[in-house]
Amino acid sequence: MKVDVLLGLQWGDEGKGKVVDVLTPKYDVITRFQGGPNAGHTLEFDGQKYVLRSIPSGIFQGGKVNVIGNGVVLDPVLFKQEAEALAASGHDLTQRLYISKKAHLILPTHRILDAAYEAAKGDSKIGTTGKGIGPTYTDKVSRNGLRVGDLLHNFEEKYAKAKARHESILKSLNYQYDITELEKQWFEALEYLKKFNLIDSEHVVNGFLKEGKSVLAEGAQGTLLDVDFGSYPFVTSSNTICAGACTGLGIAPNKIGNVYGIFKAYCTRVGSGPFPTELFDETGEKMCSIGHEFGAVTGRKRRCGWIDLVALKYAIMIDGVTHLIMMKSDVLDTFETIKACVAYKIDGKETEEFPFEIDDSIEPVYVELPGWKCDMTKMQSEDEFPEEFNAYISFLEEELQVPIKIVSVGPDREQTVVRYTEE
Repeated sequence: MKVDVLLGLQWGDEGKGKVVDVLTPKYDVITRFQGGPNAGHTLEFDGQKYVLRSIPSGIFQGGKVNVIGNGVVLDPVLFKQEAEALAASGHDLTQRLYISKKAHLILPTHRILDAAYEAAKGDSKIGTTGKGIGPTYTDKVSRNGLRVGDLLHNFEEKYAKAKARHESILKSLNYQYDITELEKQWFEALEYLKKFNLIDSEHVVNGFLKEGKSVLAEGAQGTLLDVDFGSYPFVTSSNTICAGACTGLGIAPNKIGNVYGIFKAYCTRVGSGPFPTELFDETGEKMCSIGHEFGAVTGRKRRCGWIDLVALKYAIMIDGVTHLIMMKSDVLDTFETIKACVAYKIDGKETEEFPFEIDDSIEPVYVELPGWKCDMTKMQSEDEFPEEFNAYISFLEEELQVPIKIVSVGPDREQTVVRYTEE
């Protein structure tokens, strides 16, 4: 058996949570391989709305094993809040959720450091969510981090050493803070964390594959936020690309199967950073309003723009995408004309390659297609799609050279149209 990977191809917020939930019935095991509680995956079904931050989106399908991999950074306090809320709604996770001992812990001082670093940047802010993700990954790379497995090995001494190191940095930044309440909640949450299955996830996941179990790896954020290949430095602190599933779970590259790439029928971005097709007019505001473009975790308004095929082709290449999934098609239902960026104009020259540096000097080159001007939210099959929408899909498939397997026409689990059933 191989691990199928599901990824966002833009700047995050593509709708991965819903798709994982839709795909989960065919898998035995659902995993998260990177990121932290800054990424919110929203799922809606049976009239209820759920936002998952650290827990894999497969937990709503009974009997599935869910694994938080070693590439994830975990905030015990936010994890406890999330797991307890799910338990209260009838989804007890203690037997079905496994947590890698090699996953790094977000400490109370990591959150304070995050705020201190961002304050020190002034006008050069990256737009961090303030959840301590960056400082935690920094400690991981500099070999100063604390891991979930450390809870079982001389933890108090390791924690005291890490805390003292952070406090020294905060003192040098002259940053004022009070950690008392945050630290109290954190230690309470650690006791809660110990109720779960703490595992050597690389052995467990590879064991599942040997047993013939089907595994889905769920990425957080999006390809264009990858620390190596995204719009650096306005990126996250982990590898959001397909290769991140190998390092974030401990699986070999030859164990990767299908790669599902998710994208919106338009583009959004939250926080700072370059965005070539961003719209600052009524059209952008209309996309934001119809699409309810506000962060699931942060509540921050998302910037909106037309679809960017230069960036999308780049993401497909980097990730080795085998199937595409288009989300939020219905948001464009009322538009007279649909635009798609097919090239960038840089210093007067056109290119279809994603450049080293993305900045405001890039001018998007658009093609225009007729809008479909009808409500698609009730449509159940491809046969019901209007001619103009089918033309938009055909145009995208021709440009991207990958089949669009699934089309979403609304937020609910039921508003999902599968176009190709063959593998």
